[in-house]
Amino acid sequence: MKEQFKSGVAALIGRPNVGKSTLMNRLIGQKIAITSKKPQTTRNRIRTVYTSEEGQIVFLDTPGIHKAKNRLGNYMVSVAEGTIRDADAVLWLVEPSTFIGAGERHIIEVLKKCKTPVILVINKTDTVKREDILLFIDTYRREMDFAEIVPVSALKGDNTDTLIACIMKYLPYGPAFYDEDTVTDQPQRQIAAELIREKALRCLEDEIPHGIAVSIERMKWRGRLVDIEATIVCEKASHKGIIIGKGGAMLKKIGSQARADIEDMLESKVNLQLWVKVKKDWRDSDFLLKNFGYREDGAD
Repeated sequence: MKEQFKSGVAALIGRPNVGKSTLMNRLIGQKIAITSKKPQTTRNRIRTVYTSEEGQIVFLDTPGIHKAKNRLGNYMVSVAEGTIRDADAVLWLVEPSTFIGAGERHIIEVLKKCKTPVILVINKTDTVKREDILLFIDTYRREMDFAEIVPVSALKGDNTDTLIACIMKYLPYGPAFYDEDTVTDQPQRQIAAELIREKALRCLEDEIPHGIAVSIERMKWRGRLVDIEATIVCEKASHKGIIIGKGGAMLKKIGSQARADIEDMLESKVNLQLWVKVKKDWRDSDFLLKNFGYREDGAD
């Protein structure tokens, strides 16, 4: 590695569903953060690591900044806004548009108060005409002074090398925080739980909103086989029936899709067993939120 090695923290912030998790997965070249079309998919602060000859970037993927409706929502917003203070650079992801809504204006007010360099990342450029991108850049440039403005497509990987180079410019010189082979400090149990939740969100589509959590009850290695027992927690008895499905078909579908991703992560065969439990109003219970890993201190 270079003698003039850089290392620092880059926080990804933005409104729900702008593609923060997709971008982070793309930048590190591996799926760690779960994604879905539903907003507020990311609930915890997820830490991943990109290492090159030039330096090391520790990415913090945050929950989308939104108007909280319950204790879980308050926790998510607190984590997102608190992450800004911990970063050497802030990546604010927006969608390509000439309209700046109330949610974006709230984020602008938050960012104007911080002294951290802010890189505006206009994502989803693959969905618009190339000649329109300059209009989107000009719209946001009028609102505040950005250290950089970088249009990208997290889905296609367009211009992500430029984004990495821009981030490196704002990192201090110093030794790496993590070994060069490290891609995340997330525990395997937590990643497994999140992969199960992702598949549940995708399979259930609009039938169950955000009222599910996943708890790993047991994770044990038997040679090349990993036994995992997990519980999907929902808020209503009617939701339980939908998650299980007729003859257990939906639960089997969720388990089959989750198992494939967990096997890729662990590089081992997985024996996955799923259960469903009802915990009424768990999103407003401090005890249950902490039990499911959502802690106000932002620890992962």
